[in-house]
Amino acid sequence: MTLANYQLSINFEQILALVKQLPYPEKLQLSQELEKEVLNSKLTALLESFRTDELSLETITQEVEAVRSEIHARKTSH
Repeated sequence: MTLANYQLSINFEQILALVKQLPYPEKLQLSQELEKEVLNSKLTALLESFRTDELSLETITQEVEAVRSEIHARKTSH
């Protein structure tokens, strides 16, 4: 069987009318798929907001080692 791609121009109201005709299980499935899409785009935006060229792996490693040393010093002083 050969798959073909088709495009159809419909507006939001038409999509909404079609969705309202779906049986409940399919509405639920559609809702879950839309939720995944939204979460994925929000996560991508969040990750992009934290992206920086100012931090190198070396800087992060130095900070981690400093915190580890501080924790170790606190444990051995008690």
